[in-house]
Amino acid sequence: MSQTPSSPAPARHPVDQVLPPGRLGILGLQHVLVMYTGCVTVPLVFGSAAKLDTSTIGLLINADLLVAGLITLIQALGIGKLLGVRLPVVAGATFTAVTPMILIAGEYGMQAVYGSMIAAGVFGLLVAVPFSRAVRFFPPLVSGSVITVIGLSLIGVAAGLIAGLDPTAKDYAAPSHLALAGGIILLIIVVSRFTRGFFAQIGVLLGLVAGTLVAVPMGLTDFSSVGQADWLGVSSPFHFGAPQFPVAAVISMCVVMLVTFTESTADMLAVGEMTDRPLSKGDVARGLAADGVSGILGGIMNGFLDTVFAQNVGLVGMTKVRSRYVAAVAGGILLLLGLVPKLGEIVASLPEPVIGAAGLVMFATVTAVGIKTLRTVEFEGTNNLLVVAVSIGIGMLPVVAPSIYHAFPTWFQIIGGSAITSATLAAFLLNLLFNHTGGRGGSATAEPVSAAEVATSGPT
Repeated sequence: MSQTPSSPAPARHPVDQVLPPGRLGILGLQHVLVMYTGCVTVPLVFGSAAKLDTSTIGLLINADLLVAGLITLIQALGIGKLLGVRLPVVAGATFTAVTPMILIAGEYGMQAVYGSMIAAGVFGLLVAVPFSRAVRFFPPLVSGSVITVIGLSLIGVAAGLIAGLDPTAKDYAAPSHLALAGGIILLIIVVSRFTRGFFAQIGVLLGLVAGTLVAVPMGLTDFSSVGQADWLGVSSPFHFGAPQFPVAAVISMCVVMLVTFTESTADMLAVGEMTDRPLSKGDVARGLAADGVSGILGGIMNGFLDTVFAQNVGLVGMTKVRSRYVAAVAGGILLLLGLVPKLGEIVASLPEPVIGAAGLVMFATVTAVGIKTLRTVEFEGTNNLLVVAVSIGIGMLPVVAPSIYHAFPTWFQIIGGSAITSATLAAFLLNLLFNHTGGRGGSATAEPVSAAEVATSGPT
């Protein structure tokens, strides 16, 4: 009897493909360069507001990068069936936690800041699975609206890096700075238009390198701090002493963890759509659990809560590189930067207009991905256009008017003051109202089901 020829092994999904070492290294470095400034800004802002000395802030930056690198590795590679979404995502410190951390530091001290962070991390691990079951309520109508707001809300960050944050400063929006940023954007466009393959994928990195070289004769670079930085250094666990757990501080940070979950969920769903790998409830739960671990590690190592960075979501959309091992390399580089402050100073010394120009392209790419997602939504005969309009409007309020909620309680400012969180809540609740409840104008089948929603029927 003749044997039936064995069928060929199924091809690996692009997310699981391991690229050649050289490409992995360069593409991973590109991911680090586009998120580094946003990642280290959190400890800089918090350290200044908490009136910490320069050396202590440096320790916080090292711890921040160390934890971000570990969480990125966990997200990209996974740990069994417990942790990690196993997508090309990069984790970094979230700005959501900065305001409550400052308030806690002023009221209870630094030991309470990191004690409440540990408690929030444990809370995150406990609620990751229940929270992930809400994924079926994040169809393209919701995820598309939120992704659009994520991109739009970050464009202001890019503008601040290019022009500066002080309109009264002598060099604010200097024509030379704008010209430098414009030249970088033009270079990225030219590389994307006229090159193929690997060079097209590193357009942002080429823009960063070329922009930095041009910035040198313009006097915009200062690498003096590199020589002063240590080769090795990391903050010791519980640098500020034994953690403390005031009830009010713990509750506040647990709310921050839930807000962080909404941000990470939207970003993970976006990457799932970009990479053609729909996420199951189990995938989302493992990704959120990694956020919870960041709280525990951050509390122990004097770091910060981490979330999936939208900058890197935009980079995935731009480069079309779907391998999660690129993100793993980025995690390894972040880990190295956290252990070797001298390397971190080199990256930190890149001129802000250069970083801002690259960021503008990537943040706008995130917006375009959101618009593309919304194209799959059924608008005729439904109230979905109203859901999108109100969600984007509510999400952009704190962007165009940052102090709009200043008279409200702190807990409300934490939620309403985040463009991503307020847009997520608005889109989520309005989708429930119009598409998951009976009555006038409501229809549970008013829009097509997303790939991510279909995947939620799989095992966890």
